[in-house]
Amino acid sequence: MRSRAVAAAFLVVGIGLTGCAAAGDSAEPSTSPTLTADPPPTPSPTPLTPAEQAVQQVARMTVAEQAALVVMGTAPGTDAAALAGYVSAGPDGLILMGGNVPATPDELRSLTDTVHAASAQALIAIDQEGGDVRRMLWDELPSSYELKTAAPAETQAAFAARAGLLEAAGVDINFGIVADVPRTQDSFIFGRSYGTDPQAVADRVAAAAAGERGVVASTLKHFPGHGAAEGDSHSAIPTSVQTFAEWRAFDAIPFEAGIDAGAELVMTGHLRFPSIAAEPASLSPEWYRILREDLGFEGVAVTDDLGMLSSSGEAAYADPVANAVAAIAAGADLVLMVAGSTPETAGQIIVALEQRASTDAAFAERLAEAASRVLMLESAG
Repeated sequence: MRSRAVAAAFLVVGIGLTGCAAAGDSAEPSTSPTLTADPPPTPSPTPLTPAEQAVQQVARMTVAEQAALVVMGTAPGTDAAALAGYVSAGPDGLILMGGNVPATPDELRSLTDTVHAASAQALIAIDQEGGDVRRMLWDELPSSYELKTAAPAETQAAFAARAGLLEAAGVDINFGIVADVPRTQDSFIFGRSYGTDPQAVADRVAAAAAGERGVVASTLKHFPGHGAAEGDSHSAIPTSVQTFAEWRAFDAIPFEAGIDAGAELVMTGHLRFPSIAAEPASLSPEWYRILREDLGFEGVAVTDDLGMLSSSGEAAYADPVANAVAAIAAGADLVLMVAGSTPETAGQIIVALEQRASTDAAFAERLAEAASRVLMLESAG
C-alpha cells in the first residue's frame, strides 16, 4: 500500500512541475519520465466450499430432480439393465438387498457400473454389517459377534477390509455400523451390537467408522438407540421411558463417538421416546434437532426403511408415501423405502414431495437443504 501511495505522490508532483514550465519563459522542459499508478490488482475469487457448490447446483435443479435425490428405493432381481432403468426413471438412490446381489464380486461390479452410468447422481447402498446381516456373502470378515470381545483395533481392521470389498463392488454407502447399546443379552439387537457397555460400544463404533473412512460412506444406526427401546421395529414401534438426560448419558455415547470419527450418515430408527417426542424418531423434528445441535452432526440423516413403519399396526403411519413426506419435513435428508413397496413406490414419493414443495415454501427450502446434503455425499464419493 505504501509503495502505491508514493508512486501516486510522484505523479502529482510531476504534473505540477510540467504546468510551471509552461507558464514561465525561462523554465526548461522536464526530462523526467511521467510516473503512473499501478492499477489495483483484481482480487482472486474465494473458492466455493463443497457445501456452497452443492447449494448452487441444487438451486439449478427442478423440484422433481431435488426430490429424486432424497429418495432411495429398491427393485427386484439382478438384471443390471432393469435396475439402471429404475434409477434413471425415478430415485437416484438404490439399496441392494440380498436378491439384488449376484453370485460373484465381478458380476456385482458389472451391475453397479451399469446403475452408476444410468444417473450421474446415483448412490448405491447396502447393509453389510457382517455375520447375519450381509448381502455380499463372500464377506467372511469378523462381525460384531467376534468383535465385541476383541480390541477396537480389530474392529477398525475388519471394517477397513470390508470397505475395500464394498469399494471393489462399486457400492457407495454401507448401512453397516450398529451403534445401539442393548441392556441385556436377551435384547432383540444384542446379536448385532458391540456389547452392553456404552463406552465399549463407542470405542468399536468409532473404530468401524475410522476403518471405512475415505473408502465408503459410513452409517451409524439406529438413532437414538434400539437398545433403549426394546422390541422389533420391523413390526412395531418400540418405546422407551428414558428422559433426555438418561439418553444423553448412555445411548448417545456411541453415536457421538461415531460422528466424531467422521461417519457420513446417521440412520434414524422407528423408535418412540414419549418424554422427548411423541413421534417415532424417524419422523420427529425434535430428534433431528438433537442430532444436529446436541451431537453436532452435519452429514446425511437417513430414515430406516419406512416400510417397517407402515407395518407397525399404527394407522397414522400406514401410508409410506405420507411417511416419507413427513420425514423430510421433520429433518431427514434421505428416505429409505424397501418393505411393502413396489418399483413404483419411490416414484410416488417423488411426486408427493414435489407437490408439497409447490404449495409450501418452507418445505421447498427444507427439500433443497436435504438434496444439497445428499449431493455433497455423492460428490465426496
